Amino acid sequence: MIDDIKEDAEKRMAKAVDSLNHDLARLRTGRAHTSLLDQVMVDYYGTQVPVKQAANVSVEDARTLSVTPWEKSMVPVIEKAIMASNLGLSPVTSGQTIRVPLPSLTEERRKEMVRLVKNEAEQARVAIRNVRRDANSDLKDLAKNKDITEDDERSGQEAIQKLTDKYVSKVDSVLEEKERELMEI
Repeated sequence: MIDDIKEDAEKRMAKAVDSLNHDLARLRTGRAHTSLLDQVMVDYYGTQVPVKQAANVSVEDARTLSVTPWEKSMVPVIEKAIMASNLGLSPVTSGQTIRVPLPSLTEERRKEMVRLVKNEAEQARVAIRNVRRDANSDLKDLAKNKDITEDDERSGQEAIQKLTDKYVSKVDSVLEEKERELMEI
C-alpha cells in the first residue's frame, strides 16, 4: 500500500516537471527552436491544425526558422497565421519556403521572461508540494484505519519527502538552465 502511494506520488511529481518543461519550451528565447510555432494554428481545408501538421518546420540557423509547407497553396495561409500569432514574428516568403527570423530580445524583455519562468517554476513546486500533501494524507488515513503502523507511516512520509526534494531540485535545475538561456546574448 505504501509503495502504491509512493509510486503514484512519483508519477504525479514527474508530470509536474514534464509540464514545466513543456511550458518553458514555448517561451521564446533569442535562439530559434521549432516548438516556438507549436501553438500557431492554420486553416487547412476548413480545419484548424498546428503548423507542423501542414508544413515542415526546421531550424535554419541560430536565429531563423524555416517553414516549408506540404502544398504550395498553403504558403500565404501559414505566413498569415504566423503574423497573427502574437509572437512578434515577421515571416519572409521566398518561393515555397517561409523564413521566420527571430528578433533579438531587449534587456527589459529578457528580465520579464525570467520573471515569467520563475513564476512557472514556482507553480511546478506548488504542484509537487500538493502531491506530497495528498500522499501524506493517504498515509495518515491508512494509519488511522490501522492498515499500517505509525512507524510505517513515518517511514512512508520520509520517503515522500525525499521524492519531493528530488523533484523540487529538478525544477530548480530546469529553471536555472532556462534563465541561463534567456540571459545569453
